[in-house]
Amino acid sequence: MGCLMARQNSKINHLTHGTVAAVAWEAGKPLVIEEVEVAPPQRMEVRMKILFTSLCHTDVFFWDAKGQNPLFPRIFGHEAGGGLEEPVMPKRNGFADHDLFPYRIVESVGEGVTELAPGDHVLPVFTGECKECVHCKSEVSNMCELLRINTDRGVMIHDGKSRFSINGKPINHFVGTSTFSEYTVVHVGCVVKINPLAPLDKVCILSCGISTGFGATVNVAKPTKGSTVAIFGLGAVGLAAAEGARVSGASRIIGVDLHPDKIQLAKQFGVTEFVNPKDYTKPVQEVIIEMTQGGVDRSIECTGHTDCMISAFECVHDGWGVAVLVGVPSNDAVFKTHPMNFLNERTLKGTFFGNYKPRSDIPALVEKYMNKELELEKFITHQVPFSEINKAFDYMLKGESIRCIIRMEH
Repeated sequence: MGCLMARQNSKINHLTHGTVAAVAWEAGKPLVIEEVEVAPPQRMEVRMKILFTSLCHTDVFFWDAKGQNPLFPRIFGHEAGGGLEEPVMPKRNGFADHDLFPYRIVESVGEGVTELAPGDHVLPVFTGECKECVHCKSEVSNMCELLRINTDRGVMIHDGKSRFSINGKPINHFVGTSTFSEYTVVHVGCVVKINPLAPLDKVCILSCGISTGFGATVNVAKPTKGSTVAIFGLGAVGLAAAEGARVSGASRIIGVDLHPDKIQLAKQFGVTEFVNPKDYTKPVQEVIIEMTQGGVDRSIECTGHTDCMISAFECVHDGWGVAVLVGVPSNDAVFKTHPMNFLNERTLKGTFFGNYKPRSDIPALVEKYMNKELELEKFITHQVPFSEINKAFDYMLKGESIRCIIRMEH
């Protein structure tokens, strides 16, 4: 028995084991649930078990792969919650048998990882915080040089290899997370340790869109109590931005969107007025300026369309107005505005992940939810089991969901 235990202790951190994952084999085609091998974590990596994941529009955008460099086969997913399990050794005749029970052996951490341990509850995040680069050491930037999002990279940065494979064929990662898999390997700088009492089926949505929109308002736009705010685009990120304005005490929150069916939903997030640009013959910024006697105090643009960016900037009040760009534009996008808009003391800002440093700041955002200072349930409109993950894509493509939680059961 002593020899067996020695074998276990020496090899438990070097095991490749099987898992199930939803693999995208081709652009725009339904995901396929496959048996996948997951290699152990290398230096500064963590292998974690995903318990709940969510579908974000970014997953759909790169799955559809229009106007991009397609990278397939691939395991998508980047909004999730999971844990670093204590190794559980099923026994046969009183002895643990690794070979017969590979699914139950969990690789926790790779070489160099000191901040995480088996049993921790964590959120993987598509961008990271190495804590060593000039950005991470800055008090104002969260754009880590080492771990900033790279949508074209399908491998781990340590050795340029994938940790996923099927019959020896590598499967590409997605933004360093690939959470559409029961087990995944993530760089430790992209893993956020959180309160173990936080419900992972709720706080998992803080891994991307909700934090991005909420942070764009509270961290970057910073509306004051009683101020006026315009939100361009009422998808998940825009609704999160509206929630940030509500929490900040804005007196008027004007939602701008082309879809009037979003009016009632937006009211749940504090939106007090709704403007559909299609209802007017003049630019929507002029409409908002008239509504507010000079312009809003703050605006947050969450669509990525250049016309909206122009409108968001030009609708803020001169002298003190601040516009924040959140939406990601196409590669060839440009927009222009008259320089007098700057000389008249309007401010234009951009933001990335709501200006949150993942490892440093997201745990506090989880605590806001735990303290009932932040509502997350109203963002969650659907839930499906992992075996029905393609339904989540259908809901989003039809515009029926804000966030669909995918339960990693099979």
